[in-house]
Amino acid sequence: MPTILGIESTAHTFGVGIVKDEKVLANVKKTYTTEKGGIIPTEAGRHHEEHCEKIYSDALEQAKISEKDIDAIAFSQGPGLAPCLLQGIRFAKKLNLKLNKPLVPVNHCVAHLEIGKITGAKDPVMLYASGANTQIIAYASGKYRIFGETLDLGIGNFIDTFARYAEIGFPGGPVIQKLASEGKTYIELPYKVKGMDIALSGMLTNLKQKLDSKKYELKDLAYSLQETAFSMLVETAERALAHTGKKELLLGGGVACNTRLQEMCRIMCEERGAKLFVPPNSLLVDNAAMIAFLGEIEFKSGIKCSGKKAQELDIKPRQRTDEIDVTWKK
Repeated sequence: MPTILGIESTAHTFGVGIVKDEKVLANVKKTYTTEKGGIIPTEAGRHHEEHCEKIYSDALEQAKISEKDIDAIAFSQGPGLAPCLLQGIRFAKKLNLKLNKPLVPVNHCVAHLEIGKITGAKDPVMLYASGANTQIIAYASGKYRIFGETLDLGIGNFIDTFARYAEIGFPGGPVIQKLASEGKTYIELPYKVKGMDIALSGMLTNLKQKLDSKKYELKDLAYSLQETAFSMLVETAERALAHTGKKELLLGGGVACNTRLQEMCRIMCEERGAKLFVPPNSLLVDNAAMIAFLGEIEFKSGIKCSGKKAQELDIKPRQRTDEIDVTWKK
């Protein structure tokens, strides 16, 4: 069985993961954070460049392997922030030259879905809730199709933007979740579901206005934010289950770590006779183990680049989930 090294660098996290025979041998990462404000892409890129070598050596040590044991190098090609993606592909190309091992380009969103196999999910609808991405995805007719998505902000960016406005550092999601657990009063907020899609910018503006008015406690606004936004996600996920006829819902992305979102999805699945699958938090957030996991699947199906073709590969910051030809499932 091949041993695949994966590199994740789409946004705030630089990680190196190692997978063999669909088993995670290593999953090492370091995340760029700030005390105030949000992610600054160029600074995050510098963070990745500074820490990549140490993370790489730590991953080899954690997996108890040497460089010569690596059979291929998978990396996040997109979507993501260009300065961050560039650090990942540069490091992948450096290893390609050093080790003379092929490169395997991986779509970050599809990796979130494929790693869900470890939960036992067979053919799920995935609610992908992360910083920049909010999508309802399922496999159909040779591709992972997007059945619904955000029309403006990703759910994570929406939460982080409000947290930044409330002078909470980055990432703001965990702090908002803690505040929400303390909130008791529901405050009505704009609820925007348009067919299978959602829109969050109106709710964000309304939250800012309510915060500025000083009539509401932050904990109640955080509570209302979660209850409203997560209800929108659950509604569109349920519609996708009904439309596709599938009986499994898989959660993916960093926002899926939120226990209230998990609870709401679990209630919905129980009510409609579906099963909910939730990977551990270490595989929900941006991580390199999922890149290596999908890299192994692609490598076995013949997707790889060597020599000059490997060095000519480029990043794809706006790559969409439904652009990927899922040849390994045919």
